[in-house]
Amino acid sequence: MTSAPGRRSSTFTRLLRHGFTDPSAAERLLDGPELTALRDDPVLLDALGATADPDLALLGLVRLLEAQPDPTARRELLDTVIAAKPLRDRLLGVLGASAALADHLARHPSDWQALVTYEPRDLHPGVEEFESGLADVTDAVTLRVAYRRCLLSIAARDVCDTIDVAETAAELADLATATLRAALRLAREAAPEDAALCRLAVIALGKCGGHELNYVSDVDVVFVGEAAEGADEDKALRAATRLASHMMRLCSETTVEGTIWPVDANLRPEGRNGPLVRTLASHLAYYQRWAKTWEFQALLKARPVAGDADLGEAYVAALHPLVWQAAERENFVADVQKMRRRVVENIPVAEVDRQLKLGPGGLRDVEFAVQLLQLVHGRTDASLRSGTTLDALKALAAGGYVGRTDAAQLDEAYRFLRSMEHRIQLHRLRRTHLVPDDETDLRRLGRSLGLRTDPVAALTREWKRHASAVRRLHEKLFYRPLLDAVAQLAPGEARLSAEAARERLVALGYADPAAALRHLEALASGVTRKAAIQRTLLPVLLGWFADSADPDAGLLNFRKVSDALGKTPWYLRLLRDEGAAAENLARVLSAGRLAPDLLMRAPEAVALLGDGDGGGLRPRSRAHLEQEILAAVRRADNAAQGVTAARGVRRRELFRTAAADIVGSYGTESQPAEADQGALVDLVGAAVSDLTAATLAGTLRAVVRENWGDDLPTRFAIIGMGRFGGHELGYGSDADVLFVHEPREGVDEHEAARAAAKVVAEMRRLLQIPSSDPPLLVDADLRPEGRNGPLVRTLSSYEAYYRRWSLVWERHALLRAEPVAGDADLGRRFVELIDPLRYPPAGLGEDAVREIRRLKARMESERLPRGADPKLHAKLGPGGLSDVEWTVQLLQLRHAAREPGLRTTRTRPALTAAREAGLISAEDAATLDEAWVLATRVRNAVMLVRGRAGDTFPTVPRELAAVGRYLGHGPGHAGDMLDEYRRTARRARTVMEELFYGGD
Repeated sequence: MTSAPGRRSSTFTRLLRHGFTDPSAAERLLDGPELTALRDDPVLLDALGATADPDLALLGLVRLLEAQPDPTARRELLDTVIAAKPLRDRLLGVLGASAALADHLARHPSDWQALVTYEPRDLHPGVEEFESGLADVTDAVTLRVAYRRCLLSIAARDVCDTIDVAETAAELADLATATLRAALRLAREAAPEDAALCRLAVIALGKCGGHELNYVSDVDVVFVGEAAEGADEDKALRAATRLASHMMRLCSETTVEGTIWPVDANLRPEGRNGPLVRTLASHLAYYQRWAKTWEFQALLKARPVAGDADLGEAYVAALHPLVWQAAERENFVADVQKMRRRVVENIPVAEVDRQLKLGPGGLRDVEFAVQLLQLVHGRTDASLRSGTTLDALKALAAGGYVGRTDAAQLDEAYRFLRSMEHRIQLHRLRRTHLVPDDETDLRRLGRSLGLRTDPVAALTREWKRHASAVRRLHEKLFYRPLLDAVAQLAPGEARLSAEAARERLVALGYADPAAALRHLEALASGVTRKAAIQRTLLPVLLGWFADSADPDAGLLNFRKVSDALGKTPWYLRLLRDEGAAAENLARVLSAGRLAPDLLMRAPEAVALLGDGDGGGLRPRSRAHLEQEILAAVRRADNAAQGVTAARGVRRRELFRTAAADIVGSYGTESQPAEADQGALVDLVGAAVSDLTAATLAGTLRAVVRENWGDDLPTRFAIIGMGRFGGHELGYGSDADVLFVHEPREGVDEHEAARAAAKVVAEMRRLLQIPSSDPPLLVDADLRPEGRNGPLVRTLSSYEAYYRRWSLVWERHALLRAEPVAGDADLGRRFVELIDPLRYPPAGLGEDAVREIRRLKARMESERLPRGADPKLHAKLGPGGLSDVEWTVQLLQLRHAAREPGLRTTRTRPALTAAREAGLISAEDAATLDEAWVLATRVRNAVMLVRGRAGDTFPTVPRELAAVGRYLGHGPGHAGDMLDEYRRTARRARTVMEELFYGGD
């Protein structure tokens, strides 16, 4: 077959037109001796062009012809391929879809005859037919050959669309059943003494048990054994174990004919640590006393497949009732929440977007959703107790437990995704759930699914469409029927009963399902546009609420916000149209009391939750805050109005900061949780400190303006102390300050002092007046002489006091001093005054060091609240904030004079500077930093969850769980959170004792 140089042959062009990607290689194969007579046969080319991969199909056909034992056999094969269209389509279809089955046919060239044996479209072999196909096997090798011969016929019907994906999966499960029976027969024949001692039943779980097996999948089983009549039970169980082990090896081991599939018994009681074979009584005792929720979920698909049929049926009869009681178990809600949180962290990052099974919108989403609904409602409705996903989904829709439209879309998506999975595995007969990234593989995959026009692009488009549908429907599947049940919009449509709705809400974590249903009815009932939008939003919102520690509070708070804003035109539009707004709101409303309380006082702050460019939740700078607050003060008629406006801004900005913290801690579907916990601590500390400073600046301006006009008779500055000066304020922190003033030229000192005192008193009063805005408590107890000293002093008075009377603790406290409001020049001169005190040029004397250590020890013994667990006290407990801060501050007092990096009011930068100066090892610095960040996060979490400040973990389980969620611990892991805190604090205490109490 030659052509002029530079010109392509007509055959080359025809091959391209028929879908060949390597026409030159195909021409060579067609020119070979095996196909010379048929090289121009249009029937053959058309048939090859109809396959998933014409190049692969042609190569497989040539290899099969070459493998025939003689010319007569080769002629018979060719004649049949050309004359018999059904066989031609089946044989070439398999060769074009599966390189592994082509390899099998090349090794066993007469097995193509297995594809001739069926004709009628409705011929669907079952276990009996497959058992017949495996009847003559004598060992592991012949078992594999016979298995693949049977598999050929299934694959042929599959690729020719004679059977759909559900029928394919069912036939694969039936073939697996027949294979397990054959393997058990071989094991029994090899050890007749063991067979005589025991009764052994093989129970299939998972996809095999559910009649929905893949081409290559682990076959999950459990074994149940009993002693034969008159046999000793221990001996019988040992014999049964040997039989079961041999049966597993016969299927799983690699031979010259490869392997079949792994037989996996790890779903048995106690997993790998438990005995391989148990008696029925032992199984029953385990499931009644020890089994976890996921183990009952696995039993949902249990069915006897091999061995003693009566024993297998007895097993199912005894254990199935327990499956349908699982939803009544004490820990069912926590278990469900844990199972619902997708474990994508275990999937390599490079594979997440290619995962067909475990990735977002994957097969596991559908299977889990269906199984959960079965567990919740199957105890009262036996029609839902199918082990097959699609049959169960159909039953759920028929009973009103799932919306019919949603069920239909989910059915379509699941079938498409399973078809993709089947064809991917069929190619090499390898267990994989990854969509290939090679274009040749994608092209074959797309063509095998009937996508012939630009198959790669079409496949990607369809896959993403169906995965997106699964993601979208996954949550709606749980919640939309709840809305249908209360909205009563479509007469005649099957709906959840009130009891079924209650059961579902309880299963999803709602403690008061009756109240939840009332909220849903209030939000979603009616034919108004508002109700219609709510019915669109709520299925997704309810899922986010259920993902929190307090779904009831989330739903109640959402109703309150909706009642307050329901008539505003922008509210529901924001939630519907802004991608992040609805999820951010759900996270904020269900994470605790503080953020919802702040929001309820001014619901319009919901607008901050819109995504836009992501700036809605970004804390504003101190300059912007001061500008806004001072402008509001100028517009106010009096000081009270001005301070009210300033407190309103503070409330709004506290909400913004809390919302950013919650969203960053929880993460969203599009943005994972912030991995750097220190970054969240720094964000909150800086934002709240800047906000407090701006509020004080505005309040100072309001008080001065009302009483003295533009100028106060004395210069006045506010010095931040403690956490305020260190930019480390939490949500519940007081503002520790010092007040300093300096009479203006010509002003009497007594008049100046009275004016300064009046400013302080009026500021504190206005900031604490009961109102809808949270008060700001201003604490000046760190002033000279403490509570016995004057609230405000002149700069010269401070200088005189510190020169003559200052104590070590006061120098220590001044390490955090930083001007925050008022006269900037006066604040700067105050800092110049105190720098030699807090950064002593000669360092700290030994007497002073001993005094600081004595003060710390006394504080540890006297200030810890009575009854508190010291090991869990985030502020004063071992390894808590106090330990870390006193350690860092002692280093500052001793070394800051010669190490400029230590001259900071902030803990973490000072710790970094100490490490860089070689005063502390990198490992010890990291230990202290980790403990400080964790303790600060605990205090922030307690305030967010309880709405009031606290230094210890809550004792109420739901509040403790909410703190855990904020700190990154999933449902049911509160104990792990406490253990992690103790470990972190213990390590920090060890470092602290060495650095603080140890030698120089």
